[in-house]
This record gives sequence, C-alpha cells and structure tokens, in this order.
Amino acid sequence: MNAPDIHSLVPHSGAMSLLDRFVAADEDNLTAQVTIRPDTMFLVDGAVGAWVGVEYMAQAVAAHAGYAATRRGEPVRVGFLLGTRRYACAVPAFALGSVLTVHVHRALQGENGLGAFDCRIEDIGEDGGVREVATATITVFQPDNVEEFLQRSAE
Repeated sequence: MNAPDIHSLVPHSGAMSLLDRFVAADEDNLTAQVTIRPDTMFLVDGAVGAWVGVEYMAQAVAAHAGYAATRRGEPVRVGFLLGTRRYACAVPAFALGSVLTVHVHRALQGENGLGAFDCRIEDIGEDGGVREVATATITVFQPDNVEEFLQRSAE
C-alpha cells in the first residue's frame, strides 16, 4: 500500500496542518514526521516552542483516526482534544532544521468516542542519532455526528 498524504488524514487545513508526512500506521499506532523549516507555523527566533509538541501529538492522533476511517471506506471526521496528561519535554524548543518523529499509541478506546493515546516525540539529530524529547498522554473525543454534538452542546 502506498503511504497516504498526511494532510488527507487530518481534518486541519492550510498553515494549521502541522505534520509533514505519514511514516507508518496499524490498528493501534501511527508515526508521522515534521521538519522544522523557516516557514513552519509558530517558528520564532529560529525555534518552535516546546508547547507546540502537544499539537503535533494531537494531530498525529487525528491522523490515526483518519487512517482508520479511510481503511474502513469512511470519511475523515473531526474530533476534539480533551486534555493532556504528564506532558514532559526535554528541550525548551524544537530548533530550526529538527526532524521530529511523532509516535502515537492507542491505549484506550471507548464505544462512546473517548480515547487515550500514549505519545512521544523523537528528534533525529544531525548525526542520525534518535533522542526522545517529549512524552504525554492525550485524551480525545470523536462523536459519531459532530454537527449534532455541537448543536446539543449549544443548547
């Protein structure tokens, strides 16, 4: 199977689609990459703040859901980031030129659309060495019908 375009798996568009490429996926895991370039969203003074790592993880989780949906022949659907537990980052920022590999593993998935993913980000150094730079557990919610859910929430 050819690797899908990461942008087709994540319901973000334009500059807010932060991941660059799909690497691999299976039923419970997805790996994606992002390279920090001069035009990378949130780049300030040659680096992207470590706090953006949470969004890289969340978008990789969304890509996992999109990957699963496309394998079932269904459209990619919107989901919601509910929270982040134990986000730890070994660096204050991701430097220009960094190649970050984002790994997500589905630890829990409820019938009600709630899920939890163990996530980590690795930085591939200039010497080719890999170093884990961030970890977290991301909790998400993907309702069956987003429009209906949002309508009920507004009432």
